[in-house]
Amino acid sequence: MQKAAVVAQGIRWRIPLVLGVTFFVNYLDRNNLALALPQIARDFGWGDKELASNGQFLLAAFFLTYGLSNMFLSPFAERFGPKRSVIVAVAAFSICTILSAPLGQIFAALLGLRLLLGIGEGIHVPMLGAITSRWFPLHERSRANAIWNVGILLATALGPLLLVPLISAFGWRIAFAVLGVIGLLISVPLVWLVVDDRPHPIVLSDVEPLPVEKPAEAVRSPLFNLQSTSYVRDVRFWLIVVAGMLNAFCGFGVLNWLPTYFTRAKGINFDQLGWPLALVFTSGIVSVFLMAYLGDRLNRRALLTSIGLGIAGVLVFFAVQATSLALLVLFFAAAVFCQSAYTAHEHALVQRLLPANLVGAGTGLYNGLSVLFGGVGGSLIPGTIVAITGNFNAGILSIMVGAFATALVLALLARIIHY
Repeated sequence: MQKAAVVAQGIRWRIPLVLGVTFFVNYLDRNNLALALPQIARDFGWGDKELASNGQFLLAAFFLTYGLSNMFLSPFAERFGPKRSVIVAVAAFSICTILSAPLGQIFAALLGLRLLLGIGEGIHVPMLGAITSRWFPLHERSRANAIWNVGILLATALGPLLLVPLISAFGWRIAFAVLGVIGLLISVPLVWLVVDDRPHPIVLSDVEPLPVEKPAEAVRSPLFNLQSTSYVRDVRFWLIVVAGMLNAFCGFGVLNWLPTYFTRAKGINFDQLGWPLALVFTSGIVSVFLMAYLGDRLNRRALLTSIGLGIAGVLVFFAVQATSLALLVLFFAAAVFCQSAYTAHEHALVQRLLPANLVGAGTGLYNGLSVLFGGVGGSLIPGTIVAITGNFNAGILSIMVGAFATALVLALLARIIHY
């Protein structure tokens, strides 16, 4: 029996590891344009205002279709099967990334591929959440979700070190094609061989079964006198959606614009972007595991996340004022560390509020709205501010405002849900 328990635990915990690999490739494919944007601007001959104006549409195009795909395709994907849907998603966004090589020299074609990329990636995260919710009970969810979520942070930390030299040596279109091939040759076989939609009875028959989850609690609070059994009528669900929108604005604002901000506002050469950006985003990896552990241990995920976002807003302000590269990297790294508290607990909080049989659809609605408003906003708002003012500092400071707003919403959520 003890041996069977060890086998079952090993099988369970390798699932989020493989999902994390797919998310790593997903985020490289998604964020490659932000890293390549200075070189794309050079190839097209754009100045600062043209870069901000055209760049914001390239960045926002992905988030527009990605958000809609999350919301409208996730219910069908969950019925089709989470594992099969993940494979379809990885194949779709990998092919779109490969096509950037022959078609990326035409702006309209590049814009169209970003729209298709968003459709392809849209069901990926909801299905990762659905698989995780089937394999892990509530008290393990922060850690299980954090394992595959760290794929984001590894991609943002290692992306500059991997892609900047590749782009400098061979051009951004070849770099995009290489990423797409990696998705087809590595991610798809891993999911096919390792991941299953739910635990097999033969594996878990000799071990203690996973705890049966109770339905999400009805809302009873002095602030909201509401009782509901449907997550679409649950005030807590919509509070986490608003928090997700605001956090996505902050997160994607940094991801989308930090490489360009470093080169255009702070005068760092493109060839030297790798280590500064890697150090900034590596701090998020440490944060995710630390915050996930604290969240599972203290059972106060919303409160921890609220505190983290508030501190992150202050740190972004100091980063903009920094006059040396060392201070610039230090303040942005500390801000990403604090903001990553949300990454550690985001999907655990969402899954806590959803019925077990609707985790995929509910996560799709949450993720779709978060990215549709937050991702598009994180692309358009800083870009529009820079396009109007010509001041990259002003664009980055809008992220500070978003962090403070996220902290307030999460503080309200922490008062009505102790999880």
